[in-house]
Amino acid sequence: MAVVVAAVEEDGGGPAEEAVTVREFDGTSDRDRAAVDRLERACEVGPSAGKLCLFTDLLGDPLCRVRHSPAFLMLVAEAGAGAGGAAGGGEVVGVVRGCVKTVACGRGRGQDHLFSKVAYLLGLRVSPAHRRRGIGRALVARMEEWFRQAGADYAYVATDRGNEPSVRLFTSRCGYAKFRTPSVLVHPVFRHDLAPPRRVAVIRVPPRDAELLYRARFAGVEFFPRDIDAVLSNPLSLGTFLAVPAASSSAALCTWRGAEAFLASPPPSWAVGSVWNSKDAFRLEVRGAPRLWRAAARATRAADRALSRWLPLLRVPSVPNLFEPFGMHFLYGLGGAGPDAPRMATALCRHAHNVARRAGARVVATEVAACDPLRDAVPHWPRLGAEDLWCIKRLADGYGDGALGDWTKAPPGASIFVDPREF
Repeated sequence: MAVVVAAVEEDGGGPAEEAVTVREFDGTSDRDRAAVDRLERACEVGPSAGKLCLFTDLLGDPLCRVRHSPAFLMLVAEAGAGAGGAAGGGEVVGVVRGCVKTVACGRGRGQDHLFSKVAYLLGLRVSPAHRRRGIGRALVARMEEWFRQAGADYAYVATDRGNEPSVRLFTSRCGYAKFRTPSVLVHPVFRHDLAPPRRVAVIRVPPRDAELLYRARFAGVEFFPRDIDAVLSNPLSLGTFLAVPAASSSAALCTWRGAEAFLASPPPSWAVGSVWNSKDAFRLEVRGAPRLWRAAARATRAADRALSRWLPLLRVPSVPNLFEPFGMHFLYGLGGAGPDAPRMATALCRHAHNVARRAGARVVATEVAACDPLRDAVPHWPRLGAEDLWCIKRLADGYGDGALGDWTKAPPGASIFVDPREF
């Protein structure tokens, strides 16, 4: 279905010279795929204050960031298309993706886990030459129509807090409310492995046991997906890992006895996390870095390479080449319990680094809530990360308050679950 809208200047001017057609992306069309690829390459991602920005290579699959979700849709905006809105009639100047799933939205008055059908809006891009004409709003409005048809109660979107035009679009023009402020924490992958903290064992957990563990301990965390089994069994999910205190004599004594046995008698402290292979879905490229920073990055790699040859124990933290397309691993579902859980989480992060190094990924990223008790335990380089703003909108007409009330007004929980399928 295509919808023809008149593009309007955002500053209140008159209508633009051409109509804009919003229609569904045609995944079978070579023209559509090529047009979206050109648009993605022309658009930077990140803050709008001249800082470092990211460019995305979708590896020929414009749907890669949503195709693993239960229900998804991708829309494109064409400028100069025919009045009938036929595909191929004009230049693709905008794109947006959306998906719908059921997630946890907190706890009710009886402390039962509550779930809602929510929509996630992501990947909004508008060609630099066609911005400030209302194209972004038209894409969002059309996507919200599909969200409502799919039965979503809420829609949310994540944007960089420093990207003022994007924040203004959603909060001022599209009716979204500022909701949560999680942090994207990024760590470069060095040329050498990272040693785990002393007396910590990292155990690989089978997918079925990982599902039981997550449902038992994290089903009340905001945005926890009800179909966590589909996430864990996806080919891009490289495994779930559990960090526990190692036996003083041998870490081999820390063997996995199954989820039921672990939940019945957990150790005093532990942490869990899963690794997602974003490298095989898309690639990123950093642009806008000063020449001095590029030179420093090359110097760290050279020092690491030279010194590791002669002094293997002297390992230099090195910055991988991020100035050409590179792959990333994403650490998701990070959580734990006990007084020593932060140290266990650090062990998981180092293990994820080593997994990424062997796979050829150049960074490991995770996203945690602002008040997550494990946030400070995640090794990261602040210059590589970002501060996100999640905005939410209530979609359902006459939606009753129910046991939760209005989720858009709910106070934040300690943690948040970031679905790797849409990161």
